[in-house]
Amino acid sequence: MIVVTGATGGLGGATVEHLLTRVPADRIGVSVRDAAKARHLADRGVRVRRGSYEDPAALRESFAGAEQVLLVSGNDPAADVAALHRGAIEAAVAAGAQRILYTSQQGAVPGNPYRPSEPHVATEAFLAESGVAWTALRNGAYGTLDQVLGPWRRTGRIAQPADGPVPYADRADVAEGTAVILAGDRSFDGPVTLTAPTAVTFDEVATIASGLTGRTIERVVVDDEQWVADQIASGAGEPMARLLLSWYQAARAGYFAEADPLLAELLGRQPRDIADRLAAEGTDSAR
Repeated sequence: MIVVTGATGGLGGATVEHLLTRVPADRIGVSVRDAAKARHLADRGVRVRRGSYEDPAALRESFAGAEQVLLVSGNDPAADVAALHRGAIEAAVAAGAQRILYTSQQGAVPGNPYRPSEPHVATEAFLAESGVAWTALRNGAYGTLDQVLGPWRRTGRIAQPADGPVPYADRADVAEGTAVILAGDRSFDGPVTLTAPTAVTFDEVATIASGLTGRTIERVVVDDEQWVADQIASGAGEPMARLLLSWYQAARAGYFAEADPLLAELLGRQPRDIADRLAAEGTDSAR
């Protein structure tokens, strides 16, 4: 059995949907905070059990019978996420899982200035110490592009701090690739990276966006401290502004620069690239 955590969330839910096209429903289990929100899966034959990272005993029960467990990373800024992940790993080991897979982040290595990478680095270390086979899925950035590009559609300007090349991924592609790994016969040990086929800078994004929109999109480099001040003036707290700044600092230091061909190999096609994503998000914003 394959058990997926976070199956009512975006990445976990999409992964389960792709799994259902590849393996029988009775070989899939989900561990969710609220079983009622997973009724649509139970109705299709998926085993639904309640479990959360805050409740290791419930997790052990929800993982029972699992050959593989997919741990979707937590993102509660108020929690000790690494400690919660460690408890989930221990629960999976106690339940007898033969392999643990974890949704990590591209560039999850010591020294990365992007602070949210720290719990991923710690979790990968816990996996290495767990005594069971493990796979860390180092996913490329797949959040909405407006999070990193700013309100460029309205302003005509990508006015952000200095950046570096990033192979921005599409969440749907990452979920499908994850399902292929879970359902397949090929094992992946340790960290693997799932990204779009090409890394791009904001200068390149501006050129692509100009072609898509038919208007000139300008790239403007904003000084780090000025950018933080602008974020604070727009209502963001300084801690959050500086956390976001650390992403740009990591990008320009090259921590996200490498595009990996594995996702394309898993999908049997080229993953969606930055042009595809800009076009899709533009369609969504116009609705």
